[in-house]
Amino acid sequence: MQNNITFVGSPAGDIPAGEPRPLLGVSRSATGRRWLARPHDERLALAHAQRGGLPELVGRVLAARGVSLEEAEDFLAPTLKRFLPDPHALLDMQAAAEHLADAVRRGRRLAVFGDYDVDGATSSALLVRFFRAVGADIQAYIPDRIAEGYGPNAPALLRLRETGVDLVITVDCGVTSFEPLAAAAQAGLEVIVVDHHKAEPALPKAHAVVNPNRLDEAMTDRLGTLAAVGVSFLLVVAVNRVLRQAGWYVNRAEPDLMGWLDLVALGTVCDVVPLVGLNRALVAQGLKVMGRRNNPGLSALADVAGINERMDGYHAGYILGPRVNAGGRVGRADLGTRLLSTEDPVEARDLAAQLHALNAERRAIEALVLEEAMAMVEAQAATNPLAGAGALVIAGAGWHPGVIGIVASRLKERYGVPACVVALDGGIGKASGRSVRGVDLGAAVIAARQAGLLMAGGGHAMAAGFTVAEAKLADLRTFLAERIAQQTAGQGPLVPTLHLDGVVSVRGASTDLLDHITRLGPFGTGNSEPRLAVADARIVRADVVGGSHVRCVLSSPDGARLKAIAFRAMDEDLGPALLNHGGRPLHLAGTLRADRWNGAEGVQLTIDDAAVPGGA
Repeated sequence: MQNNITFVGSPAGDIPAGEPRPLLGVSRSATGRRWLARPHDERLALAHAQRGGLPELVGRVLAARGVSLEEAEDFLAPTLKRFLPDPHALLDMQAAAEHLADAVRRGRRLAVFGDYDVDGATSSALLVRFFRAVGADIQAYIPDRIAEGYGPNAPALLRLRETGVDLVITVDCGVTSFEPLAAAAQAGLEVIVVDHHKAEPALPKAHAVVNPNRLDEAMTDRLGTLAAVGVSFLLVVAVNRVLRQAGWYVNRAEPDLMGWLDLVALGTVCDVVPLVGLNRALVAQGLKVMGRRNNPGLSALADVAGINERMDGYHAGYILGPRVNAGGRVGRADLGTRLLSTEDPVEARDLAAQLHALNAERRAIEALVLEEAMAMVEAQAATNPLAGAGALVIAGAGWHPGVIGIVASRLKERYGVPACVVALDGGIGKASGRSVRGVDLGAAVIAARQAGLLMAGGGHAMAAGFTVAEAKLADLRTFLAERIAQQTAGQGPLVPTLHLDGVVSVRGASTDLLDHITRLGPFGTGNSEPRLAVADARIVRADVVGGSHVRCVLSSPDGARLKAIAFRAMDEDLGPALLNHGGRPLHLAGTLRADRWNGAEGVQLTIDDAAVPGGA
């Protein structure tokens, strides 16, 4: 498939005035991107390398992530002791903790109302596990994505009230649910909101609203990047403290809160929030817990997915997360929460098998929607290049709402701009959007809702969701283009770009280098996995595996060899470029991963891009 889209009104290979020179001279790669060295302070990079006894490349990575010399130790070994704040520093946390602790002591019936994504499932499971452990009567309610949509809805809340629930905790939702929470209050149902999405000046009617992104919250700068599961963990810490002070644990065991950090790590990684500060510490410690496989649901899911090694951030984000998500996307919305909260190994195996099967179904649906969406983008660009579009807004009838977020992410990755995918049904569109660095999509969507262009909508910087009337799509495109242009004024055009942390040879891509890179994890937004260019590599063998992946063996003139693989490469121009290299050396861009086979441990390059030396 030929990538012929230009987003800036000039050939993608042109270098705008003032722009840095392309790394290795690559102005247009096999995937249509310009390669740039990730900006960093050279003196700081050298200082990191010298003080820490690190390879120069690792020093550059630390400098590029904005890590000062004083912060290096905490960055490389983040601890909760260093980063965990007093939860009561958050507005309404004291009121929420005291009210929930009182509800536990009085034996009130509780319910968690969660979102259907991984962040919502992990948040819900965490609260279910904690409150069960302290003796509370609690249940979880996860709304159906298609029948009920995102967030609290009045009918569901009223049904909970009818079953005897008199206190609901919303997690990963609720901060803009004004009408449903007002209806709940009218029915005598108390609600505590635990959310992390951007709030509005007005807050919903609730006993407490705990959200680091409240407009009146002083802790936003420090805690505003938390996923909902991170906020939920702070709530658990706060409630546990109140119960301890009240003597609740005199005759019962106090729960081990650290033992649930695997859930916190999973939700944080999968919600694509910046892995800095407290998030970094939560994930680093949580992955250690995850590696012990103490959670029956996570253990069963790892088994069914074929994970036979110690789990890390990659497994959380790309193997476990999509399967937990699958229930909310194409199956039963509560499967993920049930899996993560069960203590029954038999139930865990059954739920894991269901989610594994649903994930395969989700992938098939996703592939069809992605193919149609890309065809629309290409057709539009052929007649009307997307110069100044600001964001792709692609809509289609009959698209499954459960996969549009993934498709939006794929479009964002391919075209280098924010992408919103809209599933139309009866003149109404449900949409999911994913953004790029430098564009706060959540703020733009909230502004569009406030301008009357959306029926509902919200989100955060890197992801958003909304509901829109089909008749207003054209106006929405114009509005988003203008908003994003305001945000990016002075930043230059959004050119498809691949930022690289350094250049190595085939021989330089060694296990020693990989060991140093691994210490920089966990990786994610705000601390992306170092992406390197392997220069002047020759492909001595290449073949297609798994239908669309390309497996390679690379060599260099000094005889060094390196395994490599490009996932889904045959779905774009990268695959043919690797197969039809004509014996020429190539520059290859990607990440280094451990290659464990038959007890031996080596290195493998996961290829993201390729280019011919001397220009592409």
